[in-house]
Amino acid sequence: MDGNHDNNVKNVLFLCTGNSARSILAEAILNREGMGRFRAFSAGSNPTGKVHPYAVDILKLNNHPVEDLRSKAWDEFAEEGAPELDFVFTVCDNAAGEVCPIWPGQPMTAHWGVPDPAAVEGNEAEKRLAFADTYRFMTNRISIFVNLPLTSIDKLSLQARLDEIGQQFPDSA
Repeated sequence: MDGNHDNNVKNVLFLCTGNSARSILAEAILNREGMGRFRAFSAGSNPTGKVHPYAVDILKLNNHPVEDLRSKAWDEFAEEGAPELDFVFTVCDNAAGEVCPIWPGQPMTAHWGVPDPAAVEGNEAEKRLAFADTYRFMTNRISIFVNLPLTSIDKLSLQARLDEIGQQFPDSA
C-alpha cells in the first residue's frame, strides 16, 4: 500500500466485519466508478481471509477486475505508511457499532449498511440474488457519492449528504 496522498484523488475505505462480500463489492465498484478521482480499499474487523466466491462472480459478471481483491484486517490502514483516508464507510451493522481504530487525518465517516448477502439462507439462486441486490445497492450509493460536488460543498453539508446516502436504500432486510 502506498502511503502517499494525492490531493486530487480521495482515498475511501469500506469496512465490514468479515471483508468477504459487501466491502469487497464496494471497493471494486468505487475503483471503477470513481474514474481516477477516488481510490477505494476495503477491510474487516474480523476478516474471513477470503473473498466470497459469489462476490467474485457478480464482479466478473459486471466486468470488474478481481485479481487484487483480498480479505484483510482494518489495522492495515491504521499502520505507518498506510494510505491517508479521506472517507471511511461502514457497510454492515456490526462494524458500525465496533470500536474502530483512530484513522490518521480524521477522515469523514458514514454508515452505509446493507444486509449481508453471505448470510442469506436458501438455494443457490436465492443466495446469488442477494449478492446481485447488494451489488445494486452499493452501485446506487456509490454513483450518488462520486457525483457529489466535493470541492464546493462545506464539511457539514457533505456529512449530511453522506449520511443521507446511507439511508436511501434499505439497510436491513
